[in-house]
Amino acid sequence: MTVKPGLPTVPAYDLPTEDEIPASRAPWTLEPKRAALLVHDMQRYFMRPYAVDAEPLTGLVANIARLIEAARAAGVPVFYTAQQGEQDRRDRGLQADLWGPGMSRAPEHQDILPELAPISSDFVLVKHRYSAFQRSNLETLMRARGRDQLIVCGVYAHIGCQLTAGEAFQRDIEPFFVADALGDFSREKHMAAVQWAAATCAVALSTRRVLERLT
Repeated sequence: MTVKPGLPTVPAYDLPTEDEIPASRAPWTLEPKRAALLVHDMQRYFMRPYAVDAEPLTGLVANIARLIEAARAAGVPVFYTAQQGEQDRRDRGLQADLWGPGMSRAPEHQDILPELAPISSDFVLVKHRYSAFQRSNLETLMRARGRDQLIVCGVYAHIGCQLTAGEAFQRDIEPFFVADALGDFSREKHMAAVQWAAATCAVALSTRRVLERLT
């Protein structure tokens, strides 16, 4: 059976609770002076699969907003990834085979959600591939600011978020995977991504636990 390219419709599901977050293999402790926050792909196009007035979107957006506010207050750099619309097929590469042509340049596709909009002191990286590190200067910007920890939130947990955490680990940057500030195609995929990250490359935490460290 051939899977049709494009994003699926996501049924409503509850975000993970704190007691569902698995223990992490990694021993790292989040330190504000070492950390950066990554808000991954929170553009309108990627939010279209979700019901606007239901979980996981409502809780996901609220938790990310809290993380952004706390990071800015603590002097933690805030990075965003955002794809550009109407990508050339040669630049889009193999992603076009799996997901189709992607978004347009229209605001209803390309814009980051207004509740999470970046400000002048934040960094917006053009997204090219699943991992935020691919064809970007994310690592360079982090190293220049003495940052070797990355807090990952956004969508989709089992795709770009998971691979970004994995690549951070391989670059000796300690990832922190915020389990209830992620979204995915289903609760099953969401929990599988959190479990994989916790077992393999990252510290899985709740938003509350991250806020405790940032404040």
